[in-house]
Amino acid sequence: MKILVTGVAGFIGMHSAKKLLDDGHEIIGIDNLNDYYDVTLKKDRLKLLESYKHFRFLKIDIKDQKDVLELFKKEMPQRVLHLAAQAGVRYSIENPYVYIDSNIQGFINILEGCRTIKAEHLVFASSSSVYGGNEKVPFSEHDNVDHPISLYAATKKANELMAHTYSHLYQIPTTGLRFFTVYGPWGRPDMSPMLFTKAILANEPIQVFNHGDMMRDFTYIDDVTVSVKETLFKSATPNANFDPKNPDPASSHSPYRIFNIGNSQPIPLMQFIETLEDALGKKAIKKMMDMQAGDVKETSADTSELNRWVKFKPNTSIKEGIKRFVDWYKSTTKLFLFRSFMCFMSFFIRLC
Repeated sequence: MKILVTGVAGFIGMHSAKKLLDDGHEIIGIDNLNDYYDVTLKKDRLKLLESYKHFRFLKIDIKDQKDVLELFKKEMPQRVLHLAAQAGVRYSIENPYVYIDSNIQGFINILEGCRTIKAEHLVFASSSSVYGGNEKVPFSEHDNVDHPISLYAATKKANELMAHTYSHLYQIPTTGLRFFTVYGPWGRPDMSPMLFTKAILANEPIQVFNHGDMMRDFTYIDDVTVSVKETLFKSATPNANFDPKNPDPASSHSPYRIFNIGNSQPIPLMQFIETLEDALGKKAIKKMMDMQAGDVKETSADTSELNRWVKFKPNTSIKEGIKRFVDWYKSTTKLFLFRSFMCFMSFFIRLC
């Protein structure tokens, strides 16, 4: 099957594309390779995919309407996995227009592409951030999510509404996945696992927000990719029991579904740090900080709907997931140092 994966050089994008390639699917991957974080990491992720004969990469920015629509018409993907977006809750406070360009303009371009070619199914990345100021836990897809506390969260909620509109108007099956704190090998360098690991090994302090009084539903990347694959190949369908007098936010009379993708095992931030310290064999220097604007104290995913839909529930323990992440980080660091040494020696030899 031919599948378009947007944001293919990203953390979830690369892992999801790899899993689909391992299953024998043809992947057209696009990414704009922006510099929100180190582009070298994105290019290294792409190198892992370029060894597959059924993978092709195109550097395209989803906010470019002409390029996106031409891509859809030329490639005619059967299914679309839309993971490209401007990420980052805190960054959205400082750079709001970037989020409108990428997450709103970019998403309407993807929806129009799907409408034009009558795509079989669109699966897109939402976020646990849409739960905003909600305090009832665990978070359920059936809960109201009309109180975002960051622009990033607002754009993700807008994506869900836009997708539903296209499902209603054009009968395009769309499924939104609300990801909860995804971590693992090749993760984003602006997220706590990578930030903390780098700082601890360098004997530098880590910033512990809200003085450590936080809970997070850390979800390992392998569980996420299984969830992505299973939902991608089970197209959204109308809910036969949908009641417009008491509408359920998780489904519709149209082919539209929303699912939480989380581990359903939230842990205190301080326990996460202790688990990381144990895996590294080294204690962190902690700098206690106040809560950041746009952040939430606790996240917790109710994944019962996901389990009912695809018979899968993320379940990698934080201890096992952190061990795998640390093993990858150490091996990658050694490889980077070896590459740097070889480059230096090559330069030195040329000088001689």
